[in-house]
Formats: sequence, C-alpha cells, structure tokens
Amino acid sequence: MAALLSLLQENEVFPVNGNVELFPQKGGWFFVKVPKKYTNLTKDVSDRGLVAISARVGATVWKTSLLPLGDGTHFIALPAKVRKKEEIHLSDPRLLTFSLRER
Repeated sequence: MAALLSLLQENEVFPVNGNVELFPQKGGWFFVKVPKKYTNLTKDVSDRGLVAISARVGATVWKTSLLPLGDGTHFIALPAKVRKKEEIHLSDPRLLTFSLRER
C-alpha cells in the first residue's frame, strides 16, 4: 500500500504505446496491452488482478482499471464512447497514459 500512496502523491503518469487490438470472442473489447514492467510495478496494489487507474488518450480521460490478460500482463480497455470521440480504430497505433487512483 505504501507504493500506491507514494505513486499517488507523485501523480506519476505512465505512458503506454501500442496498437489497438480486439478480443476475438463475440462482443470482444477493444484494448491496448500494457507493458509487463507496469504489471510488475503495480502488483502490490492490485485487487484480484485489477489496478484502479485514470486513463487518457488524446483529450479524453476516464476512470477504469488495468485488467489482467491471463498471461501475467494487463490491458486497458477502450470503451466505445472513447473510441468514437478520439476516432480510434482497430490496429491504430496509440499513445495512452495512465495514473494510479484510489478505488
């Protein structure tokens, strides 16, 4: 918990560069993978694999969580309203940022 408070106090922003992907199942989420280094950094503050964050892409900010992929890494889901506002499409390269927040 001390690590979370320290990061929250510093308001540290973490950059994520990646291509927009889509889970293959029907109704699958659009998402961007988060580098493993951030999974390692946030493991002590995760709750059942979830890490509460504020995410940003372009001018759009939303509250969400880093979500586990099942392979030891996380992803950031891109809601439809965010994709529409920021004109985000499958396979687009995108820069997202996130900061930790309290639940």
